[in-house]
Amino acid sequence: MSAVSARPAIVELENLTRRFGDLVAVDALSLVVGRGELFGLVGPDGAGKTTTLRMLAGVLAPSAGDARLDGVSVVRESERVKHSIAYMSQRFGLYTDLTVAENLEFYADLYRVPRAARAARLERLYQFSALGPFQDRLAGQLSGGMKQKLALSCSLIHEPAILLLDEPTFGVDPISRRDLWLIVHEMVAHGTTVVVSTSYLDEAERFDRLVMLHRGRRLALDTAEALQRALPFAVLAVPVDRVREARALAERIPGVERAAVFGDDLHLSVDAAAVDAARVAAALRAAGFTVGDVRRIVPTLEDVFIDRISEAG
Repeated sequence: MSAVSARPAIVELENLTRRFGDLVAVDALSLVVGRGELFGLVGPDGAGKTTTLRMLAGVLAPSAGDARLDGVSVVRESERVKHSIAYMSQRFGLYTDLTVAENLEFYADLYRVPRAARAARLERLYQFSALGPFQDRLAGQLSGGMKQKLALSCSLIHEPAILLLDEPTFGVDPISRRDLWLIVHEMVAHGTTVVVSTSYLDEAERFDRLVMLHRGRRLALDTAEALQRALPFAVLAVPVDRVREARALAERIPGVERAAVFGDDLHLSVDAAAVDAARVAAALRAAGFTVGDVRRIVPTLEDVFIDRISEAG
């Protein structure tokens, strides 16, 4: 399934490819992001998310293919691309020996924000980042979550049309993670297009649409809800002891298509017409496992991802 945005295109990838020697980090990736969309690149480490964003930002040349951001080609006009975007990498360049206010002023100078526009922009950034009380604190003395909020504010000082965020919540505490997403949603509400990478599948439900990546290739592209709905099997959650041993047995139960470990549970992809919770529990108990309450659940995006990887071989 491949959902197309109903909005006018602002980011377009056509067979975008990047090789590092024999390694194909991004493999002929094609997709379209609509103007004002919150779009996710989702996948584990090594999926090609960072490499894709670096090519979109014009800091890494594609080996083949092209991408256009607001009509500008990253192959032919990589420097011009940078005028309408902000790119927040995992190691955004905050200056730890400058204060919060000095960092924001530095990036305002860097992006040539007119003096007449600065006061209103800074007030708005301080307001929704909650950094106002910390204007005089050195960036090096901020917590990890506050550093991320400052980096995001510095990226937004010139009001870019497109915001590229690489794993913005990696290693951030839950409260700061929530605050970061509030800032992002605020920007989207004001018309900014945001393309964000994450390896946290629980965050993917925030996106208007997402692409699942694995080893540089596109596995699926749609809304989170549509991807979950399209899973061809029912999913049973099975609390069980010795979960990895239980997985090997569960995969041999007729009607069980796939078994995956989720913490202390198994998630079983099953043919609902051929197997039910009682049958699964009975088979595991007969083999000596202690089994809790087996229940049918709404498939998670992790279930979808595992299913798509299995299909891809």
